[in-house]
Amino acid sequence: MPDFAWPWMFVLLPLPWLLRLWLRPAAPGQALHLPQPGLVLHEARGATVRGALPWLLALAWLCLLAAAARPQRLGPPQAQHHSGRALMLAVDLSGSMQTPDMELAGQSVSRFGAVEAIAGDFISRRSGDELGLILFGSRAFLVTPLTYDLSAVRAQLRGAAVGLAGTQTAIGDAIAVAVKRLSALPEQSRVLILLTDGVNNAGSIAPLDAARAAKAAGVRIYTIGIGATRMRVPGFFGSQLINPSADLDADMLTKIADMTGGQFFRATDSHQLAGAYRAIDALEPMPQHGPSLRLHHELFRWPLLAAALLLLLACWPKWREQRA
Repeated sequence: MPDFAWPWMFVLLPLPWLLRLWLRPAAPGQALHLPQPGLVLHEARGATVRGALPWLLALAWLCLLAAAARPQRLGPPQAQHHSGRALMLAVDLSGSMQTPDMELAGQSVSRFGAVEAIAGDFISRRSGDELGLILFGSRAFLVTPLTYDLSAVRAQLRGAAVGLAGTQTAIGDAIAVAVKRLSALPEQSRVLILLTDGVNNAGSIAPLDAARAAKAAGVRIYTIGIGATRMRVPGFFGSQLINPSADLDADMLTKIADMTGGQFFRATDSHQLAGAYRAIDALEPMPQHGPSLRLHHELFRWPLLAAALLLLLACWPKWREQRA
């Protein structure tokens, strides 16, 4: 049985009969040629039309009212998973993120290439969270404000490029931008995932000062230090082995995470990077149940079509008489 969004439309049901009482009959020769619900059609002789015509008009009027009342069919309940969590991603775009010391699907890729693929998968799994994206290098920029549109966050991450925000690393500024956005949201679980491969060497805010502000605002920070510990590079006397992550300040990232109730992850390859995001998934689980939503399917087209057919049937004898 359909529900009606505007059931008060049925109050208009007696309107044609009220109009019949209030309006004077049309003089012979001035009668309306088009049928109107509830009004008696007068032929040229002034005789009252008998038969099925009044019933057709009454049914047509009832169908019109049914269409105007917006009949709807409720769909099955669908659980909505809105966690109430505001989660911000801060991704390092400094020049060192172009270092090709990661491997993905058997191929050598840059650090940012691995982040783009693995973080994109993490974003896809966070349906129900509000996500935002900060890209930082020499400066930090809020690229995507907090949103439930995960595809927009993924698209912005895919469209980023190393060096876009400068070649240095402003970790403190990135944390400060995230805290400013997250702390404006009342009574929500606030999370920042910060990924970098270096040491803070730019910006106007010290990372530990920004971490103290995050702690005061109730923002948990999960830090990920990315970069291999061994990499073979060509040299003058042949290839040599180096540590491409010598500049990574793991101690500072650990302090930031511990201070805010988060956790530090070290990702020396793509498997460890994926494991870090899986661990954060487990530490910040999605709710299993949410408020249910029932979709409304509009059905007004069917009574509207029935009304049109009934009016055509009512007009058909008059049209044939005029043709004759």
